[in-house]
Amino acid sequence: MKKARNGTTTKEMELVAEYEGLEIETIRRGLANGRIIIPKSNRRVLNNPIGIGKGLLVKINANVGSSKKVFNPEEELAKAQIAEKYGADTIMDLSTGITESDIKDIRNKILNSINIPLGTVPIYQSALRALDKKGAIIHMDEDDLFNVVEEQAKEGVDFFTIHVGVTRDIVEYLVDHPRTMGIVSRGGTFLAAWILHNNEENPFNSNYDYLLEMAQDYDFTLSLGDGMRPGGIFDSTDYAQIQELLEISKMVKRAWKSNIQVMVEGPGHIPANEIERNIHIQKSICNEAPFYVLGPLVTDIAPGYDEIVGAIGGTIAGLAGADYLCYVTPSEHLGLPNIEEVKRGVIASKIAAHAVNIAKYGRKASDWDYRMDLARKELNWKDMIKNSIDPETAEKIRNRDEKSLEDDACSMCGEFCAIKLLKDALESKRKQ
Repeated sequence: MKKARNGTTTKEMELVAEYEGLEIETIRRGLANGRIIIPKSNRRVLNNPIGIGKGLLVKINANVGSSKKVFNPEEELAKAQIAEKYGADTIMDLSTGITESDIKDIRNKILNSINIPLGTVPIYQSALRALDKKGAIIHMDEDDLFNVVEEQAKEGVDFFTIHVGVTRDIVEYLVDHPRTMGIVSRGGTFLAAWILHNNEENPFNSNYDYLLEMAQDYDFTLSLGDGMRPGGIFDSTDYAQIQELLEISKMVKRAWKSNIQVMVEGPGHIPANEIERNIHIQKSICNEAPFYVLGPLVTDIAPGYDEIVGAIGGTIAGLAGADYLCYVTPSEHLGLPNIEEVKRGVIASKIAAHAVNIAKYGRKASDWDYRMDLARKELNWKDMIKNSIDPETAEKIRNRDEKSLEDDACSMCGEFCAIKLLKDALESKRKQ
């Protein structure tokens, strides 16, 4: 950000401009005014850095990470790799694990195996440290919080979710004004419990300048976490959510004054008719800082199918101006996702982002679809499968009916295939 404000262009800016099909000056200006970010630590090499923000293609994130109940480092690494393969633009490692060394091991395996930005929520490791050494999360101190941020920054983590907006005032408000679902953010809950136990302000909020100094040293991006995001549609757009966003808006401006790249995280569970309003509120009070949304999830009744729910919400959010979608897997609300569920979540979110990009940018984003349409017109199954978002699944479905393989058409239409009938009729007419 500092280089962009000084009029300097970098290799990262050039690569993002080339990928987006934009003038490099557009990228530089966006970085300078905070509307665009390029999340990349100065401790890490990324051959293909990505831009997130105003005027850029909508990007998607995939979460991976172990839990204390299900701990398998190799599987988490495989999830990160499959997410990158199917189009995730970034990965977040949300591991909690059994010990601190466990989650450090997973994080470093992922850092060394993917070529896209990696984010974390460092308070998870801080909480694990407090449990191990002090017996409870509420016994964390400021050093536990900030030391972990610096440790992970030294490893090369590109962006951090930090819940700076979970303030003592908001937490105390919720004591007398409970929500339907309470607080569903893990990081937000850790801090809320700490605040209530210690009767003190959130250290990330009261010592925000120290966090900004670290960000300057390691050039990591701040993702200001939505600890008060609604965990059910009946908590959407309530006092706690909006009050936190107002606090975050102040922190965005303070970050910009220190030349720190920052994005804002958003809800969560929101009825479809409230999504556009939420996006416009964030963009207005946060001066169009990049907006990163979880889903959003437009209904609460679909465990096992929440990747679909998230894709619906993500499409609406993207059209309204959200810049970055966090995927949701079929196992959301049920358990830790397996590799196949990670794949399904990435593909659902990628479809949502792609649909938004077509609507916003036309041919710039739809060349992929054009290639598919040409292949369909020619009944060129090889190219149709090649241009599928998931070629393996497309080929498997195509090949499961041997009768389809004997003909140009598929098994649904067979001899009544509209494309084939018209093609044959046109060829017959030309021969007359």
